[in-house]
Amino acid sequence: MILATDLDGTFLAGDSEARQRLYRLVDEHPQIRLAWITGRGLEAVIPLLSDPALPRPDYLICDVGATVVDGRSLQPLQPLQSAIDARWPGERAVADAMREFDGLQRQDVPQERRCSYFCEPAALAPQRAGIERAARELGCSVLYSADRYLDILPPRTDKGRTLAALAAQLRLPHDCFLVAGDTLNDLSMYEAGFRGVCVGESEPALLAATRTLDHVLHAEAPGCGGILEAIEHFDLLAGDTSLPAPGPAARPGEAGLVMVYHRLPYEEAIEGGVMVRRRPRSPNGIIPSLLSFFGKGQSGSWVAWSIDDGEQGGFETHTAVDAEQYPQLTAVRVPLSKFEVDAFYKRFSKEAFWPMLHTFWERARFREEDWKIFLRVNRRFAEAAAAEAAPGATVWLHDYNLWMVPGRLRELRPDLKIAFFHHTYFPSADIFNVVPWRREILGSLLSCDYIGFHIPRQVENFVDVVRGAMPTEVLARESCAPRFLTYGCAVGLDTMTTRLRIHGREIGLGAHPVGTDLGRIRSVLAQPGVRTGLEKLRREISPRKLVLSIERLDYTKGTLEKLEAFDRLLEAQPQLQGKVTLVVICVPAAKEMTIYLQLQTQIEQAVGRLNGRHSRLDWTPVRFFARPLPFEEVVAHYAAADVMWITPLRDGLNLVAKEFVATQGIEGGHGVLVLSEFAGAAAELKGALLTNPHDPADLTAALAQALAMHPDEAEGRLRQLYGIVEEHDVDRWGRDFLAAVAGSVGHQKTHTTPSVANATPIAPTRSARGSAGSTD
Repeated sequence: MILATDLDGTFLAGDSEARQRLYRLVDEHPQIRLAWITGRGLEAVIPLLSDPALPRPDYLICDVGATVVDGRSLQPLQPLQSAIDARWPGERAVADAMREFDGLQRQDVPQERRCSYFCEPAALAPQRAGIERAARELGCSVLYSADRYLDILPPRTDKGRTLAALAAQLRLPHDCFLVAGDTLNDLSMYEAGFRGVCVGESEPALLAATRTLDHVLHAEAPGCGGILEAIEHFDLLAGDTSLPAPGPAARPGEAGLVMVYHRLPYEEAIEGGVMVRRRPRSPNGIIPSLLSFFGKGQSGSWVAWSIDDGEQGGFETHTAVDAEQYPQLTAVRVPLSKFEVDAFYKRFSKEAFWPMLHTFWERARFREEDWKIFLRVNRRFAEAAAAEAAPGATVWLHDYNLWMVPGRLRELRPDLKIAFFHHTYFPSADIFNVVPWRREILGSLLSCDYIGFHIPRQVENFVDVVRGAMPTEVLARESCAPRFLTYGCAVGLDTMTTRLRIHGREIGLGAHPVGTDLGRIRSVLAQPGVRTGLEKLRREISPRKLVLSIERLDYTKGTLEKLEAFDRLLEAQPQLQGKVTLVVICVPAAKEMTIYLQLQTQIEQAVGRLNGRHSRLDWTPVRFFARPLPFEEVVAHYAAADVMWITPLRDGLNLVAKEFVATQGIEGGHGVLVLSEFAGAAAELKGALLTNPHDPADLTAALAQALAMHPDEAEGRLRQLYGIVEEHDVDRWGRDFLAAVAGSVGHQKTHTTPSVANATPIAPTRSARGSAGSTD
């Protein structure tokens, strides 16, 4: 059976339960194929293919029958398409011929092999004979609708004729088809002899024209409900006893807030054949920030992966995180094999998406087999979150590793509030569009109610990508100042989009730079062992100045560029030799992530060359540590540093910068923060000494300026920075983000619009129904 259906008012309409039942039937039944037959141009239909809730069509007939493509590859179906092309004189010939008619306005809708026009009825009526004559001279047909719209089409071209030609090409009899529509423009499908249904609430003119046709059912239910009626009425699935039952695919859980992150809030390791827990080795990052949100009585679940290779016996899916510190937080462990973790995260995420996101697109390696594993893992995360969430709960998803979770989660639990926070940088469309699966990713993300990024620039880059992929209406914008820098750095921006409408569904957007946990840093600084370590470090460095660099081992962090700049500074200002020490702490990647091995070798060689050139008996210019340090040691280094040198080539935010500022502020220090203007934090941390890491001269000059800065200026800058970090700490970040989610969902409820599968297109006046509002 081939279901050949109109879109607006038909396949994209009906109540939610009917849509879900029909879409499940099309997806799951092995003998059903799907054809979309629409007045929209192919370009306008492509965005619908990104919607994860909609079944992918096998065939697309667009432009009122003038365009026919394969639904999977979007390539023309030959020789059928060539036959239509041969009958079309060309857009320019038609447009030139129609210019002589008064009041005829060409419609601004995507289309091919067809020219659509609008004309007021009073002006159109006396010119109809002339228009038809001009069309005949071109060898074209004219299709009217609503007494004011008309299409100039290739001769013998309409939905019914093209569908009949497709049936002949596929060598399928007409009784293998079920056609569905709701307007008079669908009449040609019924007149071609196909069995069909006029869904509930169809245009009276269509109902009148098909009333005497025995092979056409007038259904009661609108949209998908009417199609389901027809399938049962005509007994089209003989041998199948029932259609898919309605109802949710997942039973609700009890968690009011579900945190979904790719990592557990602790590390797991096997010691003596027993699974043990360890504190996260990373000296900074998002996990402590997210954990701190649950430390004040917030209950919920944390969904993350855990390796299950069947070696430890029974796998425990639910466990307490920390009964004393987080008594109301449950860890939900999604079982993945080591192979899946390596493929999903350590290989694919880091070799495909990570370089692209950070604008190193030429490093990206896209493999279809890895994408399939990525999809499988994301489905498991979605299913786990759906099972945990209470009715109407908030599910808070984190970062690009889980891009495909929202789409699946929305299918499983349409009742949930789905929020997504993007922790990495998000690039503009010219970079993001290199991803082969960009439309699927966007379709999933746009299933969210709210999407947050660190800074306005990243929000606008996302909007840039969306606008290039589908019709988009910007509903609200706001000024970025005074919260963020506007023109003062590379990632600054003056205004930011805060709400979009796409296919009738509203999505909230916002900029929420992650804050740091000042309470945790105060607690660490109060520990006697930390105080002892801090004094020891100061004695080792004194009287020299300490320049500190802490970052993960990654080509995006600009470590090599930094070492070269330090080398140039020592050459240019020999008086600094013996007066300054650079401490570089690089947290290495997991050993399976081989893409970083060459970088580590290059860094170690650069350190060796620099030290070999400048070292003295009592002074080594660079101290390099290729290992993670406990957070206590990191904080001691923050407190001891005179200059914090953070120069990533591109970074989503950079929490190290904020941790340094917090430590110095608590200690009453006057350390200088030198920060790349390509780090997201640069748009927020007013008072930092900004530098361009892509400019070798500027990179060297900024460090020289920091080392020479007068203590009064350094103190003033730090006071300004500390005020920002203290006010916008991690607790406020969490509260503000969840408040924005709640506000976005509340706004949607008070401004009700149909979902992406409920059909009202964005521009309801001139282009809402394919041909100038009338031919879908």
